Amino acid sequence: MIVQILTHDRENEGRRLFLSFHNWFVILVVIVRQCEDGRGQMHINDYIVEENTSVIDTMKQINSGARGIAFVCQGMKLCAVVTDGDIRRYILKNGDLEQPVCEIAHGNPVYLSAEQAGQAGEVMRKCSITAVPIVNENKEIIDIKFWRDEFRDSVQSSHSKQRRSLHIPLVIMAGGKGTRLRPYTDILPKPLIPVGDKTITEHIMDRFAAYGCGQVMMIVNYKKDFIKAYYADSEIHRDITFIEEDEYLGTGGGLCLLADKVEDTFFMSNCDILIDADYAEILDYHKRSGNMITMVCVQKNFEIPYGTVTLDRNRQIVQMEEKPKFGYYVNTGFYVVEPSFVARIPQNTFIHITDVIGQCIASGDRVGGYLIQDDAWMDMGQFDELEKMKQRLNNL
Repeated sequence: MIVQILTHDRENEGRRLFLSFHNWFVILVVIVRQCEDGRGQMHINDYIVEENTSVIDTMKQINSGARGIAFVCQGMKLCAVVTDGDIRRYILKNGDLEQPVCEIAHGNPVYLSAEQAGQAGEVMRKCSITAVPIVNENKEIIDIKFWRDEFRDSVQSSHSKQRRSLHIPLVIMAGGKGTRLRPYTDILPKPLIPVGDKTITEHIMDRFAAYGCGQVMMIVNYKKDFIKAYYADSEIHRDITFIEEDEYLGTGGGLCLLADKVEDTFFMSNCDILIDADYAEILDYHKRSGNMITMVCVQKNFEIPYGTVTLDRNRQIVQMEEKPKFGYYVNTGFYVVEPSFVARIPQNTFIHITDVIGQCIASGDRVGGYLIQDDAWMDMGQFDELEKMKQRLNNL
């Protein structure tokens, strides 16, 4: 709305022009934010393709939508769903990019009615998906709920609401050398690196203490006497049981030292991460799912900084794309673990936890993933990430 000021004075005229520009700018910002928030029919159409749309044109639609997904429809009626991962796998099999996308789309997409829209977040978490369409009685898409939008404010809400007391143990993996943070870690072990006015492990313990998780076990190796001496200081007031590795056993092998020390479900965290999420909800999901281990994950989007080329069997170029973007689920280093998982770890053997998880998957055990928003994960494993963590904590 343009503000009108009836005056011939130059100063007031300048102010009128400024206010006019300002109001149009505000309107523009509102429009842009509405598009970003994923509301409005135009936004819905950005994520819809027809059944006969070619795979290559679907790729372009997914790329322009920047959410890694498209819904295959007849008009607006939902038929199937396809992701950038489906297309990548199709390309690796030398699939014909001119074929209709319905050939590779999944014909039983998850969807909700308008009355069920409030369950979108829980459904996405349970099904490990990042988007769910809302449909009317004719199965026509009337809205799309995205994980990123649904949980944009989860960090703030988790800080403000009443927390449940969980009273389960916390295990912190603190035995590594922290080579990516050298030369800091040549002097200080990574668990004692300061982030603001506290060490990283104190920040971790404080977050779990807010949920009543006061029983802490810390698996240590590198500069372990340094770590133990720091927490022995009477001014620190931390109740920690230290589990000492005699040899480096990896993130999985170190857990075998807990075989006679844990009798029920426990949280496990790397010593260089902070998670701002509802730990009670994570535990509830783990229990409901009957998982042997649940890995907390985030979706990360990556951009290849070059133009990419796709070749066919005859090495003819069939498609080119400038700086394509891809999304992947990433392991945050935070888990909910059952004692039965610890029992799977070989004694006195160097092994990573991801290798043990892979063995469990191969054996048919239940291994779940709990999705959190990207902003809820802070990682200080490298210098630039350490600085970002400091800035984030300073702003809280």
